[in-house]
Amino acid sequence: MIRAGILGGDGFAAGELIRLLINHPDVELTWVHSPLNTGRLITEAHQGMEGETFLRFTDKTDFENIDVLFCCYPHGHARRLLEANPVPEKLKIIDMSRDYRIEDGTHDFIYGLPELNRKRIVRGATRVANPGSFATAIELGLLPLAKNLLLNGPVHVTAITGFSGSAVEKSTPDQLAWHRDNVSIYKPLAHQHLPEIRQALTMLQSTFSAPINFIPMRGSFARGMLATIYMDCPVDTEQLTELYREYYSDHSFTHIVDRRPDLKDVVNTNKCLIHLEKAEGKLLITVVADNILRGAAGQAVHNMNLLFGLQERVGLALKSSTI
Repeated sequence: MIRAGILGGDGFAAGELIRLLINHPDVELTWVHSPLNTGRLITEAHQGMEGETFLRFTDKTDFENIDVLFCCYPHGHARRLLEANPVPEKLKIIDMSRDYRIEDGTHDFIYGLPELNRKRIVRGATRVANPGSFATAIELGLLPLAKNLLLNGPVHVTAITGFSGSAVEKSTPDQLAWHRDNVSIYKPLAHQHLPEIRQALTMLQSTFSAPINFIPMRGSFARGMLATIYMDCPVDTEQLTELYREYYSDHSFTHIVDRRPDLKDVVNTNKCLIHLEKAEGKLLITVVADNILRGAAGQAVHNMNLLFGLQERVGLALKSSTI
């Protein structure tokens, strides 16, 4: 059994991660660290798991007796903690913040988008930086174009995510009331995921230097994300669809579909659905995924499966919330 520990067990993503790990056939969830909740049952903070776990939050971090560590802290906390504490060299680490996503030579984390770096992850990696949720959707929508050197002009993205947002911290009742029946734009053209998106694309197409014009939004729904991407592209839709299907043919969670997908097709799953069409001469790409699972906890478990040589779908055969 793979013994797992979680740092930062409070937020949306941590709750989903706990749910996935306690039901994973090859994992024993050993401890969940949360100093603010020490002694409380995990089910008090994350409802819906009664009868599945009797673990309590702890303020202790026993790195010696686990095989994999998941860091669910907000940005900045994981790097400070890992640099300040002795961590066994053999311990595999999956960080869900953006502390290590940029491969700048200051650390040994691999950018953990399996559809881009699966070979690097399975061939001896020990540390993985989980991608951001928006970054995941946008990169999956664009990687086949980059692979075929077809990103040759500005890319325009409008994307909306559920009010679970970054999936790190839970909303207060006042915040939940504000999010309902509301849509808001935030960080237009300057979102923090843009550097990792450009890094991923240039791994495949080093010549790509055009602007990525990204307008992110928060919606009135709890979870899920939908990105629409458009640009000039001279290749016809039929050829592009074949390029996309070829790129994702041996990946378990990303699928090309013939109709415009809905959020409910993917909510509560680790899937990403992509649709291609031409509209007014532009290539229009629609991408849907669950921001908490595919954009955070599910992708973290996917990366864990790869790190330990498991089949990548283990523990992630989830049903979408279609009703």
